[in-house]
Amino acid sequence: MKFGDFLFPDSRDPARDGIVIDETLREAQLADELGVDLIWLAEHHFDGICAYADPICFAAALAATTRQAGLGFAVLQMALHHPIRVAEQIAVIDNITKGRLTVGLGRGSSYNIYDYTGFGIDHHEAQARLDEAEEIMVRAWTEGEFRHHGRFWNVDVPRLRPRPYTKPHPPLIRAASGEASMLELARAGRPFLMNVQSSATTRRRFELYRAAMAEAGFDDDRIARNLDQCWVWRNVFVAETQADAERIGIPAFEAMAASRAEMRNRIYRETGLRIEVPASELPSARASVEHGFICGPPAHVTEAIAEIAELGVGGVIATFRLGPLPHEAAIASLRLFMTEVAPRFRSTGA
Repeated sequence: MKFGDFLFPDSRDPARDGIVIDETLREAQLADELGVDLIWLAEHHFDGICAYADPICFAAALAATTRQAGLGFAVLQMALHHPIRVAEQIAVIDNITKGRLTVGLGRGSSYNIYDYTGFGIDHHEAQARLDEAEEIMVRAWTEGEFRHHGRFWNVDVPRLRPRPYTKPHPPLIRAASGEASMLELARAGRPFLMNVQSSATTRRRFELYRAAMAEAGFDDDRIARNLDQCWVWRNVFVAETQADAERIGIPAFEAMAASRAEMRNRIYRETGLRIEVPASELPSARASVEHGFICGPPAHVTEAIAEIAELGVGGVIATFRLGPLPHEAAIASLRLFMTEVAPRFRSTGA
């Protein structure tokens, strides 16, 4: 089983953004030294819940300072980007890392309308923009001269330079926040990234994913290979004792959950603008200590990870720095996880 460190550093005070970014660079370097398989980067704007905001820019910095860990996007909000610019930037980073890049794509924020208004984008167009952008990016990486005339972009590209290091291009993976989008990916034979969900919801969705792939004509071997490329996200805090884990971790997790809704709620109160999200896609587990948080000593965390491993999932994306949790506490949690939890799965082949 693979393990990823999801760098999702919260900065409540704009004056501390630079400090938090520096701390996040140090966390990434330590994760690389400890043997984390992938370092994952998020994209959120304007609210401070992801201090570095621009994952492509940050990935370029990590490409030059890490040596072993892969770098992944979870995810690039493609509604906010020009696909040729992104294709070019990714090709550069893929060359610097010599193929350590995984490109996670998503339609954009499902909840924060200000991510769209800040870039002048209609959030209703997000899914269509994602689909068209991915098509253009793949053509840019794999073809020579090409033209594309679509709904959102008209481009006439002589030839993208540089070409990707990875042939034909870096691995692409889509995020699926709800069951409908997950099933669509299953029928297309594509792996997916799952956001934070309860154990029961995770198990049900993977059962549905297997069934949908089988119904679409994929055999057991292909289904297993797809599952091995899927990742699930969990918030994690590891301490020496359960009491210490709860004393330090739970307040940080609860503050994180509250802060992630803070600006969204303020914008709605002031403007009446918000994104209507179907009830089936509401990530109720994200804000729940019971269902959205793995918290405890190494033995307890190992049991929780084992439940995920039983599903045949390829990897767990773990967020260690939770909201206002101090950098030092997050680093201690990361160390315990990688020295006491991760080796149990790697040595047994789980």
